[in-house]
Amino acid sequence: MAKAKSGAMAEYLRPGRYLLLALGLLVLDQLTKWWVLSVFQPYEIQPVLPVFNLTLVFNEGAAFSFLSDAGGWQRWFFIGLTSVISLGLLVWLMRLKPSERLTGLALAMILGGALGNLVDRIRMGKVTDFLDFHWQGWHWPAFNLADSVITLGVVLMLLVSFRETKTG
Repeated sequence: MAKAKSGAMAEYLRPGRYLLLALGLLVLDQLTKWWVLSVFQPYEIQPVLPVFNLTLVFNEGAAFSFLSDAGGWQRWFFIGLTSVISLGLLVWLMRLKPSERLTGLALAMILGGALGNLVDRIRMGKVTDFLDFHWQGWHWPAFNLADSVITLGVVLMLLVSFRETKTG
């Protein structure tokens, strides 16, 4: 009986490592944004490499500034949407099988990044972006660490799904 109980407890605690990773990514994202906010003025540019700058810009919309000029309602829309998605990711993480480690890693990355941007939206009504890649006068939309880990998490999730499709 005690063994079954401890096995159930281990099963319940298993997602904890993914939640710690998500929390760590959230903290790292917020620390990088805090640093940029404390060092840069809005739209200030600091060249780092011939194709990369640090800057300080804000995004009131979603990816690629989608809905950024919608008049303010989008803040609450994105807060609600991100909250629902984050809750869904959390439930998914809690239901993973022990063998689904890469899926857990991907979900933790997406969750950590989503929560990092959610904190910005709740606190300031906009997301702080500061990574600016450019080439011959063309600039990719600025982004942040949260956006990066969301993207990497999605890519990892796609790789896992392709691998499962190929072997399944």
